[in-house]
Amino acid sequence: MSMIAEPFGVVDGQTVERFTLRGAQGIEAQIITYGGTLVSLRAPDRHGRPGDVILGFDTLPPYLHNPAYIGSIVGRFANRIANGIFTLDGTTYHLARNHGAHHLHGGAVGFDQVIWKARPLADGDEPALELTYVSRDGEEGYPGNLTVVVTYTLTGDGALRIDYDATTDRATIVNLTNHAYFNLMGAGDILHHELQLCASFFLPVNATLIPTGEIRAVRGTVMDFTTPIAIGTRLDSDDEQIRNGLGGYDHTWVVDGVAGELRPAARLVDPVSGRVLDVLTTQPGIHLYTGNSLDGTMTGRNGHVFTKYAALCLETQHFPDAPNHPHFPSTVLRPGDVYRHTTIFHLTTL
Repeated sequence: MSMIAEPFGVVDGQTVERFTLRGAQGIEAQIITYGGTLVSLRAPDRHGRPGDVILGFDTLPPYLHNPAYIGSIVGRFANRIANGIFTLDGTTYHLARNHGAHHLHGGAVGFDQVIWKARPLADGDEPALELTYVSRDGEEGYPGNLTVVVTYTLTGDGALRIDYDATTDRATIVNLTNHAYFNLMGAGDILHHELQLCASFFLPVNATLIPTGEIRAVRGTVMDFTTPIAIGTRLDSDDEQIRNGLGGYDHTWVVDGVAGELRPAARLVDPVSGRVLDVLTTQPGIHLYTGNSLDGTMTGRNGHVFTKYAALCLETQHFPDAPNHPHFPSTVLRPGDVYRHTTIFHLTTL
């Protein structure tokens, strides 16, 4: 069997299931219905030895208190909305302010804290799991009944593909992503990981990590990852953007090419294990977060303590605070239209 389902725990009388998908090239993924969370992603190193390449927990309780959104689907709007306010069709909406003065990752109870309905789609060479959640009109302050379908698939060439679809019965805003934390070594930190981003521009942020509205060229700045560079070589910079990110990266880059088309966004390499992660997406942006706020209070499987720089996120998404910046790609979804995006995490070795 390439897909196995089993109980993972109980929340408010509801059983949380864990699905294990086994695919080609030794790739294995585990997803739980709580938060639609990717709890494990295993891949072989250059010697063929399997290991987890994302942070995760072996039991349900840590996911119930998961302020770092580890592995979860986040929405209705991923990332930040300034002051929890946006205006759509002449109506101003007020959202939860759950990150200082701002709205973050869907609010106080976002998609990361609900139980999704699971349906296995395939159990063969390319196992696939469909997760569905209906976000009701007014939930966390958002307008419209939003039906979200997220499909995890292990492809025949050794990749995890995530497809996001959403429809609404009333004009709303949508921005979905997965908040997996990658460490291709499986332990230690990611300072030696080498990163390349297919992005010539990034979004500068202010001291509270809200985009200023500028779209700035990366050339000649510490935001330039157009050629591979080790993460740790930049983090001691006194650059204003690094300071705003609390000593690291917490920024969105504009992916080169045409938004809506599947194209390369990032490549992450761990020279020690030889693992390589290629990220492709249809989304307009990719958000790099280097785990700057991980403070050692959480411990994952194999005793891995989640300290600063223990892992990094490559969140493919629309731009933060897009509803308040008309020149950013629109995140508005209207009745009759379909929000549809795809991201692929392709794992290989050197």
